[in-house]
Amino acid sequence: MRNNAGMESTTTSAIAPVRLNADHRQRCVLDSLALDWMPSPSPLVHRRLLERDGGEVARATSVVRYGPGARFERHLHELGEEIVVLEGVLQDEQGSYPAGTYLRNPPGSAHAPFSEQGCLLLVKLRHIDPLDQERVVVNLHEAQWRPGLVPGLSVLPLHSHGTCHTAMVRWAPGTFFQPHRHFGGEEIFVLDGVFEDEAGRYPAGTWMRSPHLSQHQPFSREGCLIFVKTGHLDMDGA
Repeated sequence: MRNNAGMESTTTSAIAPVRLNADHRQRCVLDSLALDWMPSPSPLVHRRLLERDGGEVARATSVVRYGPGARFERHLHELGEEIVVLEGVLQDEQGSYPAGTYLRNPPGSAHAPFSEQGCLLLVKLRHIDPLDQERVVVNLHEAQWRPGLVPGLSVLPLHSHGTCHTAMVRWAPGTFFQPHRHFGGEEIFVLDGVFEDEAGRYPAGTWMRSPHLSQHQPFSREGCLIFVKTGHLDMDGA
């Protein structure tokens, strides 16, 4: 069996099949900090569900909290896994991943994750193209950022495959971007500061998903840091 603690495991199932925010034709905005913590098969791991389609085996996006000493046995990720370490340190047999690390485990990969001190993660499961076999580890504090398309914008590309592009984007206070349309949709998690557009303000902890061909004009008066994926949502919304 698998669990929804951001990991796939052999432990007893802890969640019935759920279809939560799974219609990619719908715009979705959630304050993850306001969501209840849900149990997982591990008593030391809890999760806040952002989107989900399935039971313990699911295409899912979650905020996951490891308590100190939490660990999982070695397990397989059939359709891959993406992790952003928000707080603390995540570990596995290949290394340690402190806050600010982006970790991408491709389809068919396996590991035995744990956290000695505890950690907080953004986790995406079972959404990677099986042909995309690149493992990626990026520490945003050590990587080289690039100038963005407008003054005040800095971009750290993380991974690209086909139409899907993943990056960290830093907005200096008072940065405004031009109106644009999202082919293949856009997904944002606000790590720090306040991201904005004509529809509202999105403080740290906000998760947003905008459908294929949606449009907006983003800006940040206060400055912010966001994790962004574009071009990865189903064009028909399925």
